[in-house]
Amino acid sequence: MTARAEILARVRAALAGARPPAPVPRDYQRQGTREPAALRSRFADRVRDYRAEVSEVDPDRLAVEIARRLAGTTTLVVPADAPEEWLTAYSGDLRRDHPPVPVAELDAPGVSVLTTCAVAIAETGTIGLDAGPGQGRRALTLVPDHHICIVPADRIVATVPEALARLVDPTRPLTLVSGPSATSDIELDRVEGVHGPRRLDVLIVLTGSR
Repeated sequence: MTARAEILARVRAALAGARPPAPVPRDYQRQGTREPAALRSRFADRVRDYRAEVSEVDPDRLAVEIARRLAGTTTLVVPADAPEEWLTAYSGDLRRDHPPVPVAELDAPGVSVLTTCAVAIAETGTIGLDAGPGQGRRALTLVPDHHICIVPADRIVATVPEALARLVDPTRPLTLVSGPSATSDIELDRVEGVHGPRRLDVLIVLTGSR
């Protein structure tokens, strides 16, 4: 008998009288029960926990609020299909990502990026991007130092299962963003901007019921 066969025989003998493993309950929360206003509040609180800036904005004030958040920006990069109404109050240097802006230019000082998202998760304060309309390619939200994300209120759901069910095409590249990029060393000294934007502004656009 080889050493391998002997070891496996001992394992089988040891397990011969063992009880089968107990079933693991799968009754975790799949759906939320909060009203829209409470859902928005929960999402905003979670986003602030990550040291991101978040505000609720009426649709007719969105362009003005975007321009305010862009104070100090030298260049704003937006997806090729970004709506014009986002940009009516911004008067600085504007670049649409068509053709794609080189990574070195996205990484330059003073560059901000403006996108929307596919879904947002209230319980975790997470924004989901899947390269759909108004979101652009992944590099846009991973390279620049400042990301402004527009979150329509009707895209906020309570839980991760609800968010995954909202994704139109699961084959798209998925990026989940929970606050600005941050990491800590063994002494828990926090450093921001290592793996993505150092600043994250989230604008919740009020739609439908409040």
